[in-house]
Amino acid sequence: MTTHTPAVLEVENLNIRIGARPIVHGIDLTIARGERVALVGESGSGKSLTALALLGLADAARVSGSVRLAGQELLGRSDAQWRATRGRDVAMVFQEPMTALNPLKTVGRQIAESLRLHGGLRGAAARERAIALLRRTGIIEPERKVDAYPHQLSGGQRQRAMIAMALACNPRLLIADEPTTALDVTVRRQIVDLLIGLQEADADGRGLAILLITHDLHLVRRFAHRVAVMQHGEIVEQGATEALFAAQRHPYTRKLFDSAPRRTLTPVAADAPGVLEVSALRAGYRTRARGWRGLFRSETPAVLQGIDLQLREGETLGVLGESGCGKSTLAASLVGLVTPTAGAIRYAALESADQPATRLERAAHVQMVFQDPFASLAPRMSVGEIVEEGLALHHPRMTREARRARVAALLAETGLPADAATRYPAAFSGGQRQRVAIARALAVDPRILVLDEPTSALDVSIQKQILELLTTLQMRHRLSYVFISHDIDVLRAVSHRLVVMHGGQIVESGETEAVLAQPQHVYTRTLVRSAA
Repeated sequence: MTTHTPAVLEVENLNIRIGARPIVHGIDLTIARGERVALVGESGSGKSLTALALLGLADAARVSGSVRLAGQELLGRSDAQWRATRGRDVAMVFQEPMTALNPLKTVGRQIAESLRLHGGLRGAAARERAIALLRRTGIIEPERKVDAYPHQLSGGQRQRAMIAMALACNPRLLIADEPTTALDVTVRRQIVDLLIGLQEADADGRGLAILLITHDLHLVRRFAHRVAVMQHGEIVEQGATEALFAAQRHPYTRKLFDSAPRRTLTPVAADAPGVLEVSALRAGYRTRARGWRGLFRSETPAVLQGIDLQLREGETLGVLGESGCGKSTLAASLVGLVTPTAGAIRYAALESADQPATRLERAAHVQMVFQDPFASLAPRMSVGEIVEEGLALHHPRMTREARRARVAALLAETGLPADAATRYPAAFSGGQRQRVAIARALAVDPRILVLDEPTSALDVSIQKQILELLTTLQMRHRLSYVFISHDIDVLRAVSHRLVVMHGGQIVESGETEAVLAQPQHVYTRTLVRSAA
């Protein structure tokens, strides 16, 4: 953008305090008409609180400094003045549309509400405008989707509806707070391209400016004209996107850019024995039969349809696919949380026994690490109790002292502080909680870990640490991993072989580098292209 372009947003010396604690201090930021600026930083850096302050929504905080929108000061406005400004002059697209949208109202009614408040449109005129906005954001069949409730739309459709609502009154500034974090890679690219296209079209000629808040550097490079990097409540570096990607001056910026996953795998031994074989696997979830028959019987529609795969000792098998493809159903089947309706899952170490393995023996052999460590850890149990629980179940003859010694060793091995055993999950960061989840999984000495999106909820630098920990543990204990993700960069770094899932089936498989370098299936090519 040229320097003479008029500024839409001018932030000078913005300071935000919660109680006596300073959270954001000395922020200076300018966004010109038609400019796209990315505010980059990890969780806790103050990005989202800054965005809320720009909208007058930082209710629990004391905000000082200056925030001017098109030359008009925003700070110090009354609640009524802020309500008149939000939606009309500045609007926001939130990270999780399912929680940002009202579940009791159709998306059409929610868009119409903004049109009524700021544009005076009502009835049929508001409905037609809502349909036009949904069409503009790329929603198919907008005449029908305008009457849909949020839960009846996909994640990408909900985010498009949020964008339609934000753009309803032609704001000067759009703030997008992590708008693609919860979306699959292809939908993520569609949303980014949509925002760029909507801004560049700018049918009303207001020169829409966009502030994108994110930690996704791929997205930043594709989207932003300029980048501002935030750490501990301060902007530590900012500049033109290409210049910043070419050379970073601040150590924190260099740390962020160096956090991309790197492939450091140890090759699998040529004579490594097989530890897992899945053949013709079909599985699903029991539901009531349709119609009056549902009163008397249930049915199990197949989610997985004929899955075949193998895993060797010390190997990581990556499973790539988007939401709804069956990845998590596969994970649940491997650990016994879903009972297959057909096919077989064979664990080599258990098949050699004279009699079939019990459910308890299988649970000790294969453990799972879930996507959200906070949701998967009991909040009222201490970390020591969480890790020790499996030991008490699988090794009842082990003394309490021996169990506690084993817990202490696991916590140390996974990089947790010495006093971690006495603390509760809420006292830890996201990365530390995932380390607790890994320690819990390792407690019963499994041979296989099923990792279901284990880093998707983590910041990039923490993600790198967890991936390095998993690589170290694999080499040390000869573990085998089934690593499920929709992040191609992560799977390229951690997996020896890769299977690509679509519609409950494996559509492509092979050595990871070969599959990603020369994908054969059209779906795989779409995923790889979207992640570029």
